[in-house]
Amino acid sequence: MIDIDVARRLQESGLLWDPVEGDLFTIDTELLRDEAFMLSSMVVEPGVGRAGERVFRFNGTTEWALDSVEQHEAIWIPREDQLRAALGGMFRALRREADGTFVVLVGSLDDDEPREIRAPHAEDAYAGALLVHLTAG
Repeated sequence: MIDIDVARRLQESGLLWDPVEGDLFTIDTELLRDEAFMLSSMVVEPGVGRAGERVFRFNGTTEWALDSVEQHEAIWIPREDQLRAALGGMFRALRREADGTFVVLVGSLDDDEPREIRAPHAEDAYAGALLVHLTAG
């Protein structure tokens, strides 16, 4: 799972989230930022609030202290497959080095040399590559 600060940077850089069952998110408050919640019809389900905004409703006693939060209060923590999908045609390859480091190769079809993004975990390499892509001027 990527770090919440990286997830926040992805969100601030324009990564859009259309919540679906199985998505992970956190609520960026001092008490909850280290808790990852999963959208699931059994525990946390997406809905629409009174003003038409998206909300996440917490069901049952599992999350007894929460009733619902608006989507803008949540930070999506994309999974490895979601990060790779967000890269789209920029994604060229993923490889693992002998030292265990993961390398994501990204670049457009016009690029002669793809760019390498290295990280200790595959999802971190994908997130780094996506940040580079989203923030490229």
